Amino acid sequence: MIPLTSFDSQSAFDADWNYHYPWGTDHNGAARMARSQVRFSAGTLTLTARPASGEKPASHGGKQIPIKYLSGAIHAKETFTVARGGGYDFAAEFRAPVARGTWPAFWLTAVKGWPPEVDMAEWKGSGKISFNTFNTSSQVRARDVAYPSPGEWHGVRCEVRDHNGKDVAVKFFLDGKLVETQFGRGYVGQGLYLIVNLQMEGSSGAPGPGGDTLFQVRKLDVWSYNS
Repeated sequence: MIPLTSFDSQSAFDADWNYHYPWGTDHNGAARMARSQVRFSAGTLTLTARPASGEKPASHGGKQIPIKYLSGAIHAKETFTVARGGGYDFAAEFRAPVARGTWPAFWLTAVKGWPPEVDMAEWKGSGKISFNTFNTSSQVRARDVAYPSPGEWHGVRCEVRDHNGKDVAVKFFLDGKLVETQFGRGYVGQGLYLIVNLQMEGSSGAPGPGGDTLFQVRKLDVWSYNS
């Protein structure tokens, strides 16, 4: 559904991706998304978080959040719905920052309502990588594992499959090894957005870096197993 070539050129990118989050430029951290912070070359996507001042605060969950960075986010034009007996594979390679205040992510979230949400790869400033599935805001299956050599490329694959006609099984792989299997309750038939973003501070702590932070992605592809 998304080929390995989608970061090869502007025309290839435009065929599969939109800029920002599906709902706009702001979410739950200190970075506002801007098209200027997204670039791609020779098959590699680079999102850059740059310190900024003078931005109006964001609003999330009834709270005002100071904006300290401009950064980048993209989301797939297609949405993804696990059909009965079907599912998807989502895979990519990442060079992700892990310093305090950096919050890159590769994730799925509900088109309508919330949850579902699957954090296929999330880094929250702890030096680790997180794999998470939400059934409610308090019923969350989360697994944090060591993320060695963050300056090197690491492969992530997430297999999302119908489990019993209603729920999905989610298998998380890091560098080709199965790390965790989680289950999403009632996910079958629910539309999902696919998002890649570099948020800052928030759940990754503060203060964030005083200079530019890069999050790089390559070899991203999505396969459907829906009939």
